[in-house]
Amino acid sequence: MRSAAMRRLDRTLKLVAAKDVAITLMGESGTGKEVLARRIHELSERRRGPFVPINCAAIPEALFESELFGHERGAFTGASERAKGKVEAAATGTLFLDEIGEMPLPMQAKLLRFLENRRYMRVGGTTKLDADVRLLFATLRPLEEDVRTGRFRADLYYRIQGIVLEIPPLRARQADIGPLTEQFVQQLCSRHGTAPPKLTRSTKLALATYPWPGNVRELRNVVEMLCLLRSGSTVRVADLPATLRKPPRGARELQPHSDALSVSLDQPLESMIEELIEAVILAEHGNQTRAAKRLHISVRTIQRHAAHMRRGGRAGARSSRVARAAPPGDGHKPAKRGRVEHGA
Repeated sequence: MRSAAMRRLDRTLKLVAAKDVAITLMGESGTGKEVLARRIHELSERRRGPFVPINCAAIPEALFESELFGHERGAFTGASERAKGKVEAAATGTLFLDEIGEMPLPMQAKLLRFLENRRYMRVGGTTKLDADVRLLFATLRPLEEDVRTGRFRADLYYRIQGIVLEIPPLRARQADIGPLTEQFVQQLCSRHGTAPPKLTRSTKLALATYPWPGNVRELRNVVEMLCLLRSGSTVRVADLPATLRKPPRGARELQPHSDALSVSLDQPLESMIEELIEAVILAEHGNQTRAAKRLHISVRTIQRHAAHMRRGGRAGARSSRVARAAPPGDGHKPAKRGRVEHGA
């Protein structure tokens, strides 16, 4: 990762992973808490053992104890044979309890007792069993408020608060969006057997400036869609989901004459026109009506070019770049380059 926040987090992970201490990962949904929990496991002395995740929010309260500790045959209706719980399945490895704040209160007491002596009984059993397992925890939010309101036991809270690592949301680490996008393209194209899509500079800019409320999970889903629907083709802003083409709430609109488009003179005129239209659509945050008004052309013309670009557009065109306009009187003229203003 390129962002300073994630580099600091990774350094801390390396320091604590080998120590058998309680670690709680805190971050919004989709920030990659399970990925980091797996990294802790892989950096620990237990890496040869299993990594077993369990989502506390997805298990019905009546089945929670059985899911965690297992059950004996006949322990309840439908228990036709002995079943291992997650604790037993994770023996010599790591058990990851995700969304620990959603664990039912009665189960919190039993988990606390297990954490204190690492012993448990299967549901319907009479023999106490020893557990050789490391536990990691994750939560979507700070648990202090849940403790104050009685939704989470204070004694369990202090038991799991050994080391708390906060994972920043994707919008707070823009430098990671590019590397993550490239990583997902490689992984997902290999998985689906598709050719990597070609992202234009404007598309990459749109990805980098989107706030990503769904965090890394949402980015991965968007990349997967592009790998499937734009296999081997150029991906322009118009090919992105509608939500990514809208300006973020509170975003400042680009001002006229604030930027310029630099294009290669060695490409066909049609390619230059498409680069110009794509840049103006991006500047207007995907609004084709405003883009048409800014270029003094009809909306129908914009739509025709946008449809052509979605079908693949030009092949082998050189990538464009958005740059600050050169100040008046600048005598430096790059060879065979043209500067086309797209301000209103």
